[in-house]
Amino acid sequence: MRTLGKVLVTSLMTGIFCAGFALVVELLTDMLEAQQIAVLSFTSGFTGSLVAQFIMKFRK
Repeated sequence: MRTLGKVLVTSLMTGIFCAGFALVVELLTDMLEAQQIAVLSFTSGFTGSLVAQFIMKFRK
């Protein structure tokens, strides 16, 4: 797979992961402060990126 293709697939996988995580955050927002939501969003993006890179590494 080309470099651009890998980047797009990784981004798509991260986006899907973050969308699912955002649904969980939405359920918890009434109970959380803005700072906590920011930390959860960062965790979502960071973890999603790691998951996508891990999957792409072992798909070779």
